[in-house]
Amino acid sequence: MEDRIVTPSVLDGEGENEYSLRPKKLNEYIGQENVKNKLKIFIQAAKNRNEALDHVLFYGPPGLGKTTLANIIAREMGGNLKVTSGPAIEKAGDLAAILTNLNNMDVLFIDEIHRLNRSVEEILYPAMEDYALDIVIGKGASAKSIRLDLPNFTLIGATTRIGLLTAPLRDRFGMLCPMEFYSEDELSEIILRSADILNIKIDAQAAKEIGRRSRGTPRIANRILKRVRDYSEVKGNGIIDMESSKAALKLLEVDNEGFDSIDNKILKAIIDNFNGGPVGLETLAYFIGEELDTIQDVYEPYLIQKGFIIRTPRGRMASDSAYRHFNRTRSDKKSRQSTLFDK
Repeated sequence: MEDRIVTPSVLDGEGENEYSLRPKKLNEYIGQENVKNKLKIFIQAAKNRNEALDHVLFYGPPGLGKTTLANIIAREMGGNLKVTSGPAIEKAGDLAAILTNLNNMDVLFIDEIHRLNRSVEEILYPAMEDYALDIVIGKGASAKSIRLDLPNFTLIGATTRIGLLTAPLRDRFGMLCPMEFYSEDELSEIILRSADILNIKIDAQAAKEIGRRSRGTPRIANRILKRVRDYSEVKGNGIIDMESSKAALKLLEVDNEGFDSIDNKILKAIIDNFNGGPVGLETLAYFIGEELDTIQDVYEPYLIQKGFIIRTPRGRMASDSAYRHFNRTRSDKKSRQSTLFDK
């Protein structure tokens, strides 16, 4: 998975370069209009009252701009951003150390917040509600509970699996912001902006083609843009046009739908080996040799969003679009589709 050009996760060595392409202000941010419009209002209201912004939870597939929005919120509120992740906070003391080092209007960003340890999570409850930290000193009968006041801060959580968040933690976020896949026009605009920052010459049609195959994800669009630039510099005249972009994408094995070899392997497994489905996720993961969570968090969301996989109570099914993608026909189409209504 780490070597996939279309993986939405950050690859080794591209973190710093990716950061340079991120917008710094909310009005520079392209896409996610519903989230952006809500944030504009709530940030302005919080600034008018001289209060910290209410806690925010971003959820959705990786690579859609959750970390970028956290940076923008911190900058708009005039505070510093402290970044950590759920797996990195192993003990309650780790979180206590982070919280006590925050200042007024600071933003604490916790990525993969659904992976927080339960004992650590309980420390967050009074911190989020009352801006206080409860610490127990001593053991047994001599144990004492001390409450420390915390500065007014904003907690921003990010998760790809909102269903794994406990209800008490989820309910303490004032804003729940779903992150959606980007449209082709939005990705095209992002590509043109990134090309301008990187001093890459590209025409609008080529930007549209790259955006169309970028799986609705800005991180993938920017990564493909750089690889197409490399191709055009070596095999072309240094200008990305429609011809060089298509040739580069063919070399990168990214097809017209934005699928790579692993996506097509999943679809072919459902069609050829399981007669179009339904097939259980665990069985599918075992068959193609990938982790169940990887399929569910990385591969499946885009295939479902594109309408190539149908999720049913009995398992995953290949849609008619998946059959057309491989120029095949479903022999028992009617009986397969009827399984959608079995439960």
